[in-house]
Amino acid sequence: MKFTFPLALTFLTVFPWPPLGPVTSQDLARSLFWFPWVGALLGLAFGAAGFILIRLVPSAAAAALLLVFTVVITRGLHLDGLADTVDGLGGGSTPEARLTIMKDSRLGAFGAMALVLVLLLKFSFFLVLFDQGRERTLVLFPIISRWGMVFLAGLAPYARPGGGLGRAMTEGASPQLLAGSTISALLLSFLAGGYAGTALLFLAALVVAGLSHYFRRRLGGVTGDVYGAVNELLEIFVLGITIVLSSSPGIFLFGVFPDKICS
Repeated sequence: MKFTFPLALTFLTVFPWPPLGPVTSQDLARSLFWFPWVGALLGLAFGAAGFILIRLVPSAAAAALLLVFTVVITRGLHLDGLADTVDGLGGGSTPEARLTIMKDSRLGAFGAMALVLVLLLKFSFFLVLFDQGRERTLVLFPIISRWGMVFLAGLAPYARPGGGLGRAMTEGASPQLLAGSTISALLLSFLAGGYAGTALLFLAALVVAGLSHYFRRRLGGVTGDVYGAVNELLEIFVLGITIVLSSSPGIFLFGVFPDKICS
């Protein structure tokens, strides 16, 4: 059986890997298992970058440079999916029309607004984390967001009649693969954030379940662009929830949040 970690790594990041030879749809599907592990590598890279930047430049500059780093290291892949998805949802009146708009590579008004808002939120959240000295969260959020794509693949059907990477991911997300990826995500989330990290993973699962229902209704299922959009939404969700809880000491969830993840 082919070792599929390099597929996940080269798909989700700019990190290079020697040529792998022919790649089948089954290989692409099996690479889903490694998504949380690639998320952990990204988290370590983000955390290390944040640790260095905040000691070199003011927090606002550090947040801006970290935001640029996150886009460069992921090639903006998921941001592109977010823009296409929002363009389709905002511009089409039927599932077929929305899917057609999503295939158009041109950026529309709805997609542009989504990009601006998401990047603005990330910058703001990074800035707050730096000001509060809570850079540890930078390791956690990519783990949860990358696992969220795997979980979505196990919940929703593929929306388009044609093939593609999104179809291979959706149809190849077997219960065994989903279980293995989830166990990995639980372990990595616990290592990155303690019990709070696993609680956030559980909350993210609820968000993904809700989004799965939404995309079934609006598009008839999911596409590769939708996976990217969900990744971006989960990143915002994890960063935002962490900041809300750290800024409101009176808020307790499962009795695990206040200091485990926020210190």
